[in-house]
Amino acid sequence: MTLRVLIVDDQELIRVGFRVLIDSAADMSTVGEAADGVVAIAEAMRLRPDVVLMDIRMPVMDGIEATRRICAEPELAGVRVLVLTTFGDDENVFAALRAGASGFLLKDARPADLLAAVRTVAAGESLLSPRVTSVLIERFLAEREPRGPAVGTVAQLTDREREVLTLVARGRSNEELAAELVISPLTAKTHVSHIRTKLGAHDRAQLVMLAYESGLVHPGA
Repeated sequence: MTLRVLIVDDQELIRVGFRVLIDSAADMSTVGEAADGVVAIAEAMRLRPDVVLMDIRMPVMDGIEATRRICAEPELAGVRVLVLTTFGDDENVFAALRAGASGFLLKDARPADLLAAVRTVAAGESLLSPRVTSVLIERFLAEREPRGPAVGTVAQLTDREREVLTLVARGRSNEELAAELVISPLTAKTHVSHIRTKLGAHDRAQLVMLAYESGLVHPGA
C-alpha cells in the first residue's frame, strides 16, 4: 500500500523539498500541495490523503484552524494531520494537538525521521516529538485547572481503562502497555480503541491531552 501525502506549507521551497523526500520513499507519494489552510481543506476533501503534512503559520488560514476543520469533517475521518513546527513554538503546537493533529515533528528533523513519522500517524498512532512533548505539556497544562466536561468524560472509564489511559499519557506504546500490564498486545490495542471511542478522541495524541486536562495524570508525574 502506498501512503498518499498532502503537503501544506506557504513556502514553495519547503514544499519542493518535502515532495522530493516523500517521493523518494518506496511506500509513499505526494498527491498534492497547498500554500494556505483554505486550499489545504479543499485539497484534503478532493484527494482524501492518508496524511497531511501541515505547517502552522500560513496566510489566509493558519494550520491550526485548517487542522480543526479537517479533523472535524466526517468524510475525512481517515485523514491524519502531522504538524510541522519549529522549536519554541509550543503554544501553537498545543493548539494544533487540541484541534485534532495526530502529532508534531520539528522542521529540523532528519529526513528518515520525517518518513517514519508519516508511517506512524498513517498507522493510527500519535507522534509527539520527545524533544518537545514533556516541556509542552508541563508548560501549558500545569497552569490549567481540570475542566469539568473532561473530568466527567474520564469518569466513564473502567478502572482498567483509566490505568491504560494513564500509561498512554506517559508515552507507552501498545507493546509497552502489554508488557507492563501483563496482557497481550492485541488486548492493549483493544483497550486503547475502546477508550478512544468512549472519549470521542481522534487518536492517541488527543487521549494524552484529555488525560492531563482531566487531572488523571499530572505534569511531572
